[in-house]
Amino acid sequence: MFAFLCGARKLSGAIFAVLSLVWLTACGGGFGGGANSGGPKIDTSKPVPVALLVPAGGGNAADDALAQSLENAARLAMSELAGVTIDLKVYNTAGNPNQTIIATTQAVADGAKIILGPVYAQNATAAGDAAPGLNVLSFSNNPAVAGGNVFVLGNSFQNTADRLVRYAAATGKGNILVVNGQNIAEELGRDAVLRAISSTPGANAAGVQSFELSQTSVINAVPEIAKAAKTSGANAVFLTSGTDGAIPFLAQLLPENGLAPSQIQYIGLQRWDIPTSARTLPGLQGGWFAMPDPGLQDEFQQRYLAAYGASPHAIAGLAYDGIAAIGALVKAGKADALTGAALTQPQGFVGVNGVFRLLPNGTTERGLAIAQIQDQKIVVLDPAPRSFAGAGY
Repeated sequence: MFAFLCGARKLSGAIFAVLSLVWLTACGGGFGGGANSGGPKIDTSKPVPVALLVPAGGGNAADDALAQSLENAARLAMSELAGVTIDLKVYNTAGNPNQTIIATTQAVADGAKIILGPVYAQNATAAGDAAPGLNVLSFSNNPAVAGGNVFVLGNSFQNTADRLVRYAAATGKGNILVVNGQNIAEELGRDAVLRAISSTPGANAAGVQSFELSQTSVINAVPEIAKAAKTSGANAVFLTSGTDGAIPFLAQLLPENGLAPSQIQYIGLQRWDIPTSARTLPGLQGGWFAMPDPGLQDEFQQRYLAAYGASPHAIAGLAYDGIAAIGALVKAGKADALTGAALTQPQGFVGVNGVFRLLPNGTTERGLAIAQIQDQKIVVLDPAPRSFAGAGY
């Protein structure tokens, strides 16, 4: 499932995973241009001081568990680096902006050259403000806090929408009806889908339907959604809801109102493989959604399990990503390895769940696979690209 990591503490149940991260060097080498070039010079012959901001210390058991998983993943990445030594110091933010400012200030005083974390969006902003001379690789997926010296490593609605709409258009399913629940996250998701449609050749917005987030409202909205799909000639319905929200109702009621999966393509902005029970919903059979490379996910989970005796948290792979990207850049031996221009080198990295790159606007572009539910199983229709010159881009 997809959840903005801001004030709310509810996180995705997905298991993000990772394979050893490597730097994808371009033919000519060197770092990308056009980005904020801010950031400190470093001595690559010495261990690189990195601050990891985690949400422990606030008395919240879930945050404490998340903090430990993030640290474990970061240290796993450190153990798999070759030729680079990182001096990692961990700071607790208690999951709130005020403590984040205190922790970040201390990290700067301790000599950190880059900040990895924090998790929640408001805390990411606080860290960026408290460390104006350093770059912050936050674990948020909220693009509203990206920019300046703050990057968000989490996958965004826009990245997912772009991938799915491109695939839909390429496969003749580009006349898309967008359906969203009436809350901030789903409305942001709706807007991301509409932007993706407007920028994709062969895609067309067949209309937008929305509903209040209550069981009664969803039930009452279904006939209108079905009518809109039929009258508009849509050949795809793009749903922004998650499996922990309206999807179970929509997946049952839309087919009952004449929109069978065999007649129209269902597309999901959020993960439909989580929880496992979602795969059994009749209306989702044949449906598309985007996900990271499942092979890389399994690789990371097994290595993490072997090292720590438990499965990694949903976003633990982002900590691995950050550490390994830092290591890959430092290994190049450049004093400006941790500047904005270096971090946003256009060829990107391969890590957490596949290829990714930090963009000058502070967001992260990630390569995603197109998956489909077939006979209650997840089948990859279009693999995640292995570079930014590959399929899907």
